[in-house]
Amino acid sequence: MVASSALTALYPGSFDPFHNGHLDVVEQSVELFGAVVIAVMHNPQKPSGLIDLGRRVELVQACVSHLPTVRVAAHSGLAVDAARAEKVNFIVKGLRTPGDFEVEQQMAHTNYSVSGVRTVYLPCRPGQSFISSRFIRDIAQHHGQISHLVPVPVASALAGIFGEPVGDHRPISERNS
Repeated sequence: MVASSALTALYPGSFDPFHNGHLDVVEQSVELFGAVVIAVMHNPQKPSGLIDLGRRVELVQACVSHLPTVRVAAHSGLAVDAARAEKVNFIVKGLRTPGDFEVEQQMAHTNYSVSGVRTVYLPCRPGQSFISSRFIRDIAQHHGQISHLVPVPVASALAGIFGEPVGDHRPISERNS
């Protein structure tokens, strides 16, 4: 069942880099809400990260180009400010572990108290639940295989950053057969 396209959800994050777990949450959000704004967030008080903000927006756009009701926008500051600016009905957060829930629950209550925007949690599919941007950055930096963890545009960008070939995009179970 697809939700009414009158509902829009905001999916905020740094997405440095965007990975298959993020894509899973976006696709689930489209199924539930119809329209999604991916807010690629920049916190000016933190270092810029591995991939600069403009390039992250471009990469996320390339990764979700098959989803016509998804829009990608850069935002700085608080997610609730992005939610207000985008006039969304909900904030969506992906959950991988119980630890994620603890952090996100406190943030959701705070966000609701200051904005009235509710947060909806979407668990990543089991095959995506272990993926982390931090681990992808570490593995890529040490020339490990990450192409099965990220969409092709991100794999290519990381290959360019670290000077490595993109690699085999098949899951390990298929590569070892």
